Amino acid sequence: MAIQFIKFGLVGVTNSIVMLAVYYIVIWINYDLYLIGNFLGYMLGILNSYILNSKFVFNNQKGNASNKSSLLKVYISYGITLALQTILLYVMVNMLSISESIAPIINIVITTPINFIFNKFWAFNTKKTNGENNND
Repeated sequence: MAIQFIKFGLVGVTNSIVMLAVYYIVIWINYDLYLIGNFLGYMLGILNSYILNSKFVFNNQKGNASNKSSLLKVYISYGITLALQTILLYVMVNMLSISESIAPIINIVITTPINFIFNKFWAFNTKKTNGENNND
């Protein structure tokens, strides 16, 4: 599981780059749209996450009947953490006066372990016929 978490973290770095790039582009265009930038960046990061995690972290093989189910679960998992991240971003920027440039980085540190748990034990959790977890 430790190796999977490391791989998940590496995929997370690419997700973060995608998310932050979109976020910073949006706030560069219009500073007041930081919540929209967060949402758009997050949506593209989720797609990146599903593709990379299914291939490199959780070995979800192409053609597996659970692919559609896994994709839906990934979006639900990240949707939950998006809600958490959006609330935290709002609180950090508007109530705690943390810079809108720094707050999303803090959120990534908070939400990454939560996303790993959702992905490992729910979204990509496939059982072998003998009942062992295929993701070990």
